[in-house]
Amino acid sequence: MSAINISDGKDSVSGGALPTAIFLMGPTASGKTSLAVELIKHLPCDIISVDSSLVYKGMDIGTAKPDKATLTIAPHRLIDIRDPSEPYSSADFRRDALREMRNISASGRIPLLVGGSMLYFKVLRDGIAPLPEADQQIRAKIQADADLHGWHKLHEQLNQYDPVAAEKIHPNNPQRLMRAIEVYEQTGIPLGVHWQKQGEDKHSDTPVLPYRVFNFAVVPDDRSELHARIELRFRQMLEQNFIQEAEHFFNRGDLTKDLPSMRAVGYRQAWEYLEGITSYDEMVRRGIASTRQLAKRQLTWLRKWPDLHRLQMGETKLYKDVLKKLLCTAI
Repeated sequence: MSAINISDGKDSVSGGALPTAIFLMGPTASGKTSLAVELIKHLPCDIISVDSSLVYKGMDIGTAKPDKATLTIAPHRLIDIRDPSEPYSSADFRRDALREMRNISASGRIPLLVGGSMLYFKVLRDGIAPLPEADQQIRAKIQADADLHGWHKLHEQLNQYDPVAAEKIHPNNPQRLMRAIEVYEQTGIPLGVHWQKQGEDKHSDTPVLPYRVFNFAVVPDDRSELHARIELRFRQMLEQNFIQEAEHFFNRGDLTKDLPSMRAVGYRQAWEYLEGITSYDEMVRRGIASTRQLAKRQLTWLRKWPDLHRLQMGETKLYKDVLKKLLCTAI
């Protein structure tokens, strides 16, 4: 199948009304990167990474970051843009992604946004309420409470004053849970109320995301197949010296396991192993289990995602399904 041609700065998919963007989502280990690399052979696309861990420099093995050969063929924007000591929020991502999308569209190409950080996709699509910056003192207090009582207890407390946020945030997602508690302590206003205000602001003549978006997701038909992939990939990471990579961050001296970067799946479990809290075998078990929990959360997001075209994980030549959908919609 030949590549789709573009002319005069407009691609043949968009129809000229709004520039086209493609969202390629899916759970971890589902094959999104391989599909994206194949797509750019057939579409005039540039890839933007939508991954809260790939933004960090040096976190390569544990994040399954595309290798140099892949990046030579298919460059990814928004990877390796932060040191692990530096925070990177969903608001930061939205700002950076919109900038990159504008640049790609202005060059007459299509932004192809690929990743599994579903919150990033959501804030890009829906916008984000203006919220205060992170407060490290408040965060330290919340973390101490979590260490003492557990995140499930803090989730129960959140439900008492912010049931909207508590319903949307899983107790096993400490990063989002911490943010919801932090915002309430900073402003005295539940995060759910901020979200409601954000929804009211969307009723305007200006699109929140000024693109015609095509939503695709690589999803498993059988969850056990995804679980097997997750375990295989985690063990392959260990063979590729993931522990040595994690040990580099552990020994730096300016990082802690409570930073967003070190809370990434795999790195937190490796950190606890390096601290002597867990054995090697327990670290492996927890790392695999945490990755499966991440995949479960990603699939929960996708079940509610509107206008989603599902692609069957494991099938060959998925790019043809994407091209067919794009072209049929354009006709």
